[in-house]
Amino acid sequence: MWYLCVFYHRLLDYRKPEFESLADLFGAFGDKRSSDFNTQDKVLQWRLPKHHHPDSPFHFVHLSSEDVARNIANRSILVKGIYELWGEGNDFEELEEAVKSYPDERKLPYLESESTFKVTVDSFGKVLSLQEQNERIQGLSYIPFKGRVNLKNPDHNFWLMETDENETNNGLPPVVKRRIFFGREIGGADRKLIPLYQLKTRNYLGPTAMDAEMAFLMANQAQAAPGKLVYDPFVGTGSILVSAAHFGAMTMGADINIRVVRDGRGPDCNVWSNFKQYGLPMPIGLLRADNNLPPWRPGLKEVFDAIICDPPYGVRAGGRKSGGRKLLKGIVGPYTVPDDKRADHIPSTAAYTLVECVHDLLDLAARMLVMGGRLVFFYPVLREDGSVETHFPEHLCFKLVATSEQMLSSRYSRVLLTMVKTSLYTEELALAARIKHLEFRENHLKWLENGNLHSLVFSPADAESGDSKVSKESKPKYRGKYV
Repeated sequence: MWYLCVFYHRLLDYRKPEFESLADLFGAFGDKRSSDFNTQDKVLQWRLPKHHHPDSPFHFVHLSSEDVARNIANRSILVKGIYELWGEGNDFEELEEAVKSYPDERKLPYLESESTFKVTVDSFGKVLSLQEQNERIQGLSYIPFKGRVNLKNPDHNFWLMETDENETNNGLPPVVKRRIFFGREIGGADRKLIPLYQLKTRNYLGPTAMDAEMAFLMANQAQAAPGKLVYDPFVGTGSILVSAAHFGAMTMGADINIRVVRDGRGPDCNVWSNFKQYGLPMPIGLLRADNNLPPWRPGLKEVFDAIICDPPYGVRAGGRKSGGRKLLKGIVGPYTVPDDKRADHIPSTAAYTLVECVHDLLDLAARMLVMGGRLVFFYPVLREDGSVETHFPEHLCFKLVATSEQMLSSRYSRVLLTMVKTSLYTEELALAARIKHLEFRENHLKWLENGNLHSLVFSPADAESGDSKVSKESKPKYRGKYV
């Protein structure tokens, strides 16, 4: 059945990937227990309303059942609401005709005298006064509502939504003609999560703590749910695991900085205290571990249902790996820490380039994810001379199912990559992945190998090239910081 999906006008690239990940989680594509992990057929049908731009918040989507639609809407962060559309039109006369022609067997069960209802008027691109909203509600007198009005907790919530004609650039996606929709609400996002988990109220924070909204999006992309084990190899202060734990997943993290995962800022201000702050289940373990030298036993495989992380790619913080410069250069040999100094020993570390980090992350995920498990991580994209680097890392065990870009400056953006494990990890695949990784490193931008992304991002733009700023505007700009 076709439903009207209304998104929040923010993080435009993230809207459909989040929706489709949740659709897969809630069974929109069939039995999740199936052994077929081919993701080619797992694509939803989408279509736009008449005269609407692809960036419009209004989309039609085909879903298998109302229960699937409700589960997606109630879990999503970017879905404002999903509605059973009773009618649409360019004006109220056309809308009335469409609503009257909608089948009675679909309408009457929600108009009975025993039920309560509420009508909400909403608009996109303009503001309606209270008087205008009341006039529009009075204009729905042709709908035979028999129940009582309940504004606080109605049994059924109906929405009248309209868009404004805005062909000119007013900071919103252009709409050639006005469009009005009327429908019954199936479900909607709980945006109260965002202020509840916002970073400014978080007990323990670090310089790279993930924004609450983005952390919830990553958890949805990874399909975090009760009974699943989620791992973050760059856990830091635990922001990503907090969002996964909110959705009921078991969590586990690791970080090379022992002072972060073990000490924090004291017994009442550490990673564990962040989970305690929200009444969430504690992680089953926080490890001091190096992504370059993972601590897992050689025979240990397919443990995690999802790996979610924000790798250190050198903009806010650079990556580190065990060893130290002298050890890696062979100036000194490996050493054993005496037993009486192990409790307070801080291992020496060296620079960890992004190209190494990405390879190690993909190899870890290929080994440790279950079949059908998801790897969700951010990857930096540098824009030079108007061109965009779109050659993303690959692995033969994974299929890339979603990419969502967020512009952070005119020269730099980050892309959220979502990969699904589709093949078992074997030594042959590991060797082939190593060869592909060497090709990737050879063909990729130089900043990836040299690890100088920070200097490129924060260096002054070339003032001599007057048209450079125009050429980098590859996407339309809208009102708001995060669109």
